[in-house]
This record gives sequence, C-alpha cells and structure tokens, in this order.
Amino acid sequence: QVQLVESGGGLVQAGGSLRLSCEASGRTVSNYAMGWFRQAPGKEREFVVGISRGGGRTLYADSVKGRFTNSRDNAKNTLQMNSLKPEDTAVYYCAASTIPAGFARYQTQYDYWGQGTQVTVSS
Repeated sequence: QVQLVESGGGLVQAGGSLRLSCEASGRTVSNYAMGWFRQAPGKEREFVVGISRGGGRTLYADSVKGRFTNSRDNAKNTLQMNSLKPEDTAVYYCAASTIPAGFARYQTQYDYWGQGTQVTVSS
C-alpha cells in the first residue's frame, strides 16, 4: 500500500504563488506515473496535470497551462503554481498510477490518492 502525503497548501492573494509537494510514505514515487487533481466546493474533482514516471511527459489542463509547472524526482512530485486566481481555490490531491508508460489523464487510472491539501486564493 502506498500512502501519499501532500504539503504546501495555504492562503494566498490572487497573482501569488504556492508550491505543493507530494511524497510517498516509505516508498519512492519513481515507480509511478503521478498526477494532481483538484476539487472546488460544490464541484466534481477535476484533472490538473499528469506526469510520466521519468518526468519527460506532462499533460496540463487548459485552465492551468502556462501557470502551473509539474516536476518530479525520485523523492517527490512537485506542483509549482504561479499567477494564482480565485478560481484555483480547491482541495488539491496527489495521485499515483501504476500504468506502465506515459501519463494518466483519468481518475480511474490512478491507484493511490493523498488526503488533499487546501489551496485558497483570495481576490
């Protein structure tokens, strides 16, 4: 069983930046394709970004493209969020997928999930 732990959420003003990190308790994340999802109040959880095992391939949701950057090393998966907007306010979840290659776009492709970290962007 893989336990994912997110950190780095918080409150920031619009236009500001936050960095989220995701680590796997007791394991390296290098064995998994990784992803970030988010869920705003009253809305369904949505895809933010997926990254391949080696980090060479990424797919971003159109809503965050150009503002968010996903990177990874053996120890953790990091989401750098710049130019934040109030509509980015959500609980952000880290997820790990055992797909053999590429990145995962859909929630059903992910095998493990973190508990989530709150990101709040004030206007």
